[in-house]
Amino acid sequence: MVVASALLAALAFALAWPVPIVLARADWPSRAPAIALVVWQAIAIAGVLSTIGAFGTFGLSGIASTVSDGLVILASAAMDGSTPSGLGTAHIFALCCAVLFAGHLLLSVLTTIVRTERERRRQHDLVTLLSTPTSSIPGTRLLEYAAPVAYCLPGAFRTATVLTDGLVKALSTDEVNAVISHERAHLAQQHHLLLLAFRAWRKALPWFPIATRASDAVGLLVEMRADDTARAEYSADSLVSAIITVATGGGGSPDVGVADATPQSAAPRVTRLLTQPHPLPSFAVVGILGASLALVLVPPLLLLTA
Repeated sequence: MVVASALLAALAFALAWPVPIVLARADWPSRAPAIALVVWQAIAIAGVLSTIGAFGTFGLSGIASTVSDGLVILASAAMDGSTPSGLGTAHIFALCCAVLFAGHLLLSVLTTIVRTERERRRQHDLVTLLSTPTSSIPGTRLLEYAAPVAYCLPGAFRTATVLTDGLVKALSTDEVNAVISHERAHLAQQHHLLLLAFRAWRKALPWFPIATRASDAVGLLVEMRADDTARAEYSADSLVSAIITVATGGGGSPDVGVADATPQSAAPRVTRLLTQPHPLPSFAVVGILGASLALVLVPPLLLLTA
């Protein structure tokens, strides 16, 4: 199992440092944001499994030759209140690291979900109180606020697309409709769930630069995905004008929703919409998806064969 532990550790290091950096700097994700989102999820899942697996397999290597046998011996010893022979200080430390790391990530996800859902309910109540529904556009609410702001507010039982009257006054009808299409794409494609997972990862590992880099990259990619949906219905010029107006308008949206355009995200989005890069060829898409699946399967396979 020591070999498997070393391989898992090497994979965990690669997925924690060089691989995300290379992906974040690559040009192809803007040509296929949906595929890039799959890759980021594969990196996150494989990275977590590899890290836990590396600690776990090294810890169990002192008492058994396979993971399954080690777990059985460890469980029996725990029930008897004894310590298995061969379990040294380094092995105990590794097992503790595996349990603590897994527990820390799980707790971070659960607390992020609870806090976010609580804040979303509060935001929904405020929006209901302070805004009025638009009769011409079902599911959209108008908020009296001078700055041009648009955001979607997801929730377990209710959703809303919120616009300010400053936005409606600043944009043409086509531009407003493009913004609404963009925000509804976020809700329809469940982007808030994806962002929630990466925000939890970032909060669990605030000292880890890659967690922040991944969260920022995923945030930009979901905006590009929503842009593609809006672009299928409205012109690129309308969407670009709306993005620039919102990004430079000085407004802001709640962190519990899917953020509206910001100066940092606006530039790559506008460039992409104006240049309209060619989509990835089919063979590249198949290759990337295959590599992502293989990446997720490697840690479990190493654990099963350890």
